Amino acid sequence: MQLHPRQVRLIEEVRQFGSVSVEALAERFGVTLQTVRRDVRLLAEAGLLARFHGGVRVPGSTTENIAYRQRQRLNEQAKQRIARAVAQAVPNGCSLIINIGTTTEAIARELMQHRALRVITNNLNVAAILSDHPDCELIVAGGVVRARDRGIIGEATVDFIRQFKVDIALIGISGIEADGTLRDFDYREVKVARAILEHSREVWLAADHSKFNRPAMVELARLDNLDRLYTDAPPPEPFPRLLAEAGVQCIVTGDAA
Repeated sequence: MQLHPRQVRLIEEVRQFGSVSVEALAERFGVTLQTVRRDVRLLAEAGLLARFHGGVRVPGSTTENIAYRQRQRLNEQAKQRIARAVAQAVPNGCSLIINIGTTTEAIARELMQHRALRVITNNLNVAAILSDHPDCELIVAGGVVRARDRGIIGEATVDFIRQFKVDIALIGISGIEADGTLRDFDYREVKVARAILEHSREVWLAADHSKFNRPAMVELARLDNLDRLYTDAPPPEPFPRLLAEAGVQCIVTGDAA
């Protein structure tokens, strides 16, 4: 495939950030949405990029997540909107489990004004954020620290989580597939996340629009294991039907960034 210079720059832009909306690309290159959509279609057909609702990303791997620092920048504004909405719904004086992920870390930052929280986490980044909270009892799970993102995983972590029963689990995910499965990349992380779901009275998933139709290798749960889904744009088909059938409350915080 002979690439136009704009298409080469478009690929470089997507590779830099991992995922970019069509609107952002049109603004970045000073072209129409139709031009970007045409470029994206051609590049996706060539296997150079992967499309999702409202944007484009690097071709997905089912076995390996993108780098942590890259995920921090990916859809950052969308994650902030989701985090604010989740935090507004969390009542004072409740118990929480917060798991691994850049979106859950954004939620932790938004909880800094809450009162009388008790938070269990297997995420050292969340622990670092909430350790400065003057009215939060923070409990950090034991286990193996995964160096690339400071997540705590392993059988010791599973055993630790099983001691508790909390009001709300605040969880992130790597991908939500069209069959209604929630998926991630590390089976050790997934085992901990399953324990979190089992030991929480309610489960709230925070996932930006890029997680829909994103493949990953290990099944964590299904949509009917959730009570709420917080996202930043209306989910594409078939997810509205799947969410309704599963009885999941879907809270959309705004248009995709």
